[in-house]
This record gives sequence, structure tokens and C-alpha cells, in this order.
Amino acid sequence: MKFWTMLCTILVSTILMHPASAGDTVGVRHFLAPSRERGTDLDVTVWYPAQPGGEAVNLGDSELFVGTSAMRDAPISGGKFPLILLSHGAGLAGTPQALSWIATPLARQGFVVAAPTHPGNGGKNRSAAETMKLWLRPADLAATLDAIGKDTFFGAHLEQGKVGVLGLSMGGNTALAIAGARVDPKLLAAYCDTDALNASLCQWIRQSGVDLHAMDLQPAGRDNTDDRIRFAMAIDPAPVDVLDAKSFAEIKIPLAIFNLGRPGKIPATADASGIAKAIANASYATIEDASHYSMFGACKPGAAEIIASEEIGDPLCDDGAGRSRGEIHAQLIDMTVVAFSRALKAGQ
Repeated sequence: MKFWTMLCTILVSTILMHPASAGDTVGVRHFLAPSRERGTDLDVTVWYPAQPGGEAVNLGDSELFVGTSAMRDAPISGGKFPLILLSHGAGLAGTPQALSWIATPLARQGFVVAAPTHPGNGGKNRSAAETMKLWLRPADLAATLDAIGKDTFFGAHLEQGKVGVLGLSMGGNTALAIAGARVDPKLLAAYCDTDALNASLCQWIRQSGVDLHAMDLQPAGRDNTDDRIRFAMAIDPAPVDVLDAKSFAEIKIPLAIFNLGRPGKIPATADASGIAKAIANASYATIEDASHYSMFGACKPGAAEIIASEEIGDPLCDDGAGRSRGEIHAQLIDMTVVAFSRALKAGQ
């Protein structure tokens, strides 16, 4: 609670000193970022402070989840803004649009938020083999950073040296990796030897005919640190149990790590409490009445019944107990705005 109180104090002072100049309008735009690693262009979704205009869209809206409104191709607001690179998870949440609920409020508070689509990690082209190539994800963020600075629409509106990373679920693993954590290839190869770590993911991997021991996982152990990143936040990072503990001492930038759930009930593959203790500049907190599924959009009426009838397997509409998903999202948004304002707006 002391940590949360401190962050709230910072939030109030930061907003008073540096109000968002764009008002309530948030623009959304796509551009392509060349990726030598992938051998193709990455589709990047960008949310940004905007002037009135553009076309109204509802991002992340689906049969199950409520979307978030923004204005496609609205004119960007005047001035320069810090940049947040956003890394999405895998599976049903494996798209940037699924995280519109957190990206849009960040843009409203004066950040440019850029999220590459990690190929093969979600949507129609989801691939078990591509999903487990964890080392390509931080490279996607680096390629996005390279490209957005040269983009004619955004380049002139980015503050130099003010870059952070936000990752949720597998995106949290990505955020830790670009900050300096390295994957242990042996731990990654053994990740699905049993279902003890992540039953739903590992069952899908086996059903897809993928044998992690047969994959070339040596690139997984490389150093993906990007020195342009000043701050990183990881929310329920997973899998954390494939990371090389020796690499934590090499992380130099500040980190904020959050787990969703009550200590002792957080899935082992996402429990980052031990990692936070091993990283010198890391803070750690939990939201005890949330769950890993609280990172999804708010569920529509009847979504739980659809999930049960289609035998999806994961209780995507279940949070912890008590508060609604909207209330949990509001807390996550506040905590995120506080942390990135402190890290990237201080001294403006």
C-alpha cells in the first residue's frame, strides 16, 4: 500500500504540472516497420494524442469483449510526446487491439503508444512454433522503435530519449527481455515436458505437433537489451520460469513489475515476486482481487456462456472477487500512467 500511495501522489503532481495537451481525442494509425529478423514488415498500431478529426473506430471489439473507441487517422496534436512500446500477449489476447483499453488512456495522458503485431502469436495465423520464439519479440519492439522515429507522421512528435516499454503476459516477458533479462534455452526446451507450468499453452503446442526439444532454441539465450529504453513495466509476465537468473544482475534501467492475484495463488509461470527481488531497480506490487484474465477487455453480457459452450477452456471473464473488470482496469491504468509519467515526463 505504501508503494501505491507513493505512485498516486506522483500521479497527481505530474498531471498538475504536465497536463495532457491533446484533450480527450485519441488518434489511432497503422504503419509498417521493416524487420530483418522476421524477413517481413511488421504491422504497428499507434495510439496518440490527437486533434479532432478522423474516423471513429472501436478497437478490440469482438463477440466476447467490449472495444475501446478512438479516431482513425486523426491529426496528431502539436508538441512532442514520450513513446511507449507496447507488447501484447499470445492467444486470444495476441493482438495490439486487444490492449486498446490501456493504450487509449495512455495516449489521452500525452504518450504515443506503439504496438507491433508479433507475427504468429495471435489471430488467424497463430502458430505454436512462432509463439515460442520468444527472442523475436524484443526484436519486434526494436524494429518498431527504429521505424517510428523515421515515420513522417510521428517522427517530429517524439521526445528524444524518452522511450519506455509496457508488456502484458507474454509481452511482460518481452519487456523484461528488452530490459536485459535473458532466456535460458534449456529451460525453454523443457517448458512443456509437463503441464505443470502452463497447461493450456502446452496442450496447444503438443496438439500443433511442436516439440520444443527439437526446435533450434539457441538464439533464445541471446542478449536483447536495447539501450534506448529508459523504463519498463511488466504486468503478469509469462513465462518467467524460463529466464536465466544470472541475467537479472545486468538489468540497469528501472522496472515496475505487477502481478494479478493473491500471493500464493498467482500461477507459477507468471509469479514475478522472486525476479523483482533479484533486480536492483525493480519495484513490485500485486492486485489481489484480479486474475491473469483481467488483462482482457471487459466481457460483454453472455460472453461467459459463449466461452463455456465453445469449450475454450480458460475462464476469460473471471477476475478475482469483488470488483468489476472495469474497476480493475481503472486501477491498472492509473498505476501505468503514474509509473510512465514519473519515468518519462519528470523534469519536463
